[in-house]
Amino acid sequence: MQINLTGHHVEITDSLRGYVEDKFTKLERHFDQINNVHVILNVQKMQQIAEAKIHLKKGEVFATSEHADMYAAIDSLIDKLDRQVIKHKEKLIKH
Repeated sequence: MQINLTGHHVEITDSLRGYVEDKFTKLERHFDQINNVHVILNVQKMQQIAEAKIHLKKGEVFATSEHADMYAAIDSLIDKLDRQVIKHKEKLIKH
């Protein structure tokens, strides 16, 4: 799985990059056919925004999350993506 991490108005530190990579490896446990992930971390005024687009086998998943803390925004984003990835996997199994 390839992770592209982009920061808008925020510096991507090693700890932030490591945190994102660690969280996305947890997603890979549910669905191993994740090809590419594009993550954008953004700061607008006092709001931290994390969004990601995941390219999966036969589709893609997008989610966004806002929080006052960037790490909390990433956690929320992973939860949303996790639910969507599991739903996508179930659709593939049904067909």
